[in-house]
Amino acid sequence: MRIKKKPEDFIPLTPRTFHILLALKDGVEHGYAIMKEVESRSAGRVKIGPGTLYEAIGRLVDSALLKEVPGPATAKKDKRRRRFYRLTPMGRRVMRLEAERMADLVGYVRAEALLVEG
Repeated sequence: MRIKKKPEDFIPLTPRTFHILLALKDGVEHGYAIMKEVESRSAGRVKIGPGTLYEAIGRLVDSALLKEVPGPATAKKDKRRRRFYRLTPMGRRVMRLEAERMADLVGYVRAEALLVEG
């Protein structure tokens, strides 16, 4: 039996988890595409290997932040067995809360001029 949680109960997210949720913000993707999106979005600074990715996805599915879904029609022609995922409404709320938390932190850093060399 799953215990219902509020979006706030997931915050703060690990950077890896936040990147995975961001990679799914626009729709449905499979694991390899998620890995590549994370690497691209982070300019290569964040790389998630397959084992780590699927372990994280499993936790996100168990937490009801992601859901496994059928792939697009074009994926049915592909011979490889790919699993596709999308954000749940709870996953989208958690992603937004984490983005707000990080934006607040960046606002503080800017207000304190912590990025200014000198």
